Amino acid sequence: MNSNDHISRGCSCSPKPFLKNEKIFKHGCNKLDVFDWLNDIETPKNTNPFDCIEVRFKNCRKDFYRLPGDIELKIGDIVAVEANPGHDIGIVSLVGETVKFQMKKKDVNPIKDEIKKVYRKAKTSDIEKWNSAIEIENSTMFRARRIAVELKLDMKICDVEYQGDKIKAIFYYTAEERVDFREMIKLFAEEFGIRIEMKQIGVRQEASRLGGIGSCGRELCCSTWLTEFRSVSTNAARCQQISLNNQKLAGQCSKLKCCINYEYDTYLDALKEFPNNEIVLKSKKGNAYHQKTDIFKKIMWYSYESSLNTMFPLSIETVKKTIEQNKKNIIPEELEHIINPKVEDKDFEVGVGEDSLTRFDRK
Repeated sequence: MNSNDHISRGCSCSPKPFLKNEKIFKHGCNKLDVFDWLNDIETPKNTNPFDCIEVRFKNCRKDFYRLPGDIELKIGDIVAVEANPGHDIGIVSLVGETVKFQMKKKDVNPIKDEIKKVYRKAKTSDIEKWNSAIEIENSTMFRARRIAVELKLDMKICDVEYQGDKIKAIFYYTAEERVDFREMIKLFAEEFGIRIEMKQIGVRQEASRLGGIGSCGRELCCSTWLTEFRSVSTNAARCQQISLNNQKLAGQCSKLKCCINYEYDTYLDALKEFPNNEIVLKSKKGNAYHQKTDIFKKIMWYSYESSLNTMFPLSIETVKKTIEQNKKNIIPEELEHIINPKVEDKDFEVGVGEDSLTRFDRK
């Protein structure tokens, strides 16, 4: 069996039915690893430990379960939990008081009776059946894809997750439009002899399940640590002066890369100091138009309308001062020789193309 099938469920290797599996879990070996930052804090006296735990399943699926009083679990234990119908097998990912904060973050009320129960630690028979279910997930997915093609359904089945007791499976699919898969479910039930649940996901979730290497050379964020997908707009790329090239901005999911949002707020804060770049600077030498901005060096580049290919740098203080002078009908002789306190004392080679490079010596 390929151990990668179990890594997506939180295992560092394939569990063995005849072993204790004490080393099956290792921090950092999976996407949804959680650091228990309350682990070294003792529970106050006369206080019962929190009776809910967090259990993880395949890929991004996690849920909370109520722990019976006669069972003591720790992170990494394999447990059998309540499912509908039957039972499921998962890995304990969090115990103790930190679970209470996780439930609050997910807006889950720990007092409600709807929280499902932990049945027991997984027995040998449970692990054997769990392993056999995981073994047939890929073959089931490929067969399901062929059935969907035969029925000419405009959808893509991208993942299959069997329940731990092997009586039910979740089929994850992507589709651009609404799909009538009632006939397909009947064929699935006859072919696989299990209960079928269809779950539609987006292309970003599909990429996180498949994994891959990004253009940065690192493993995809969505398949390692990113769990929430914020919408990404071209305005975020434009604000950071990124070239609006769809091929470069698109990730493995064919949507805009999530990393465009990482520094977006920093750029917005930095741009608050800058004047409106649509304002034309007036001088006796001619009107100057904004061409580009170096945000973190706080430099704006302008060019005269008579020579748009030749640019010169101005600090934002100089630009603001020139705008105020223009409002008072004060027109400077020229702009490129104004003292720029934020511009370094060196030669600038600027322009577009090798033939149009000019040199500016600050005087």
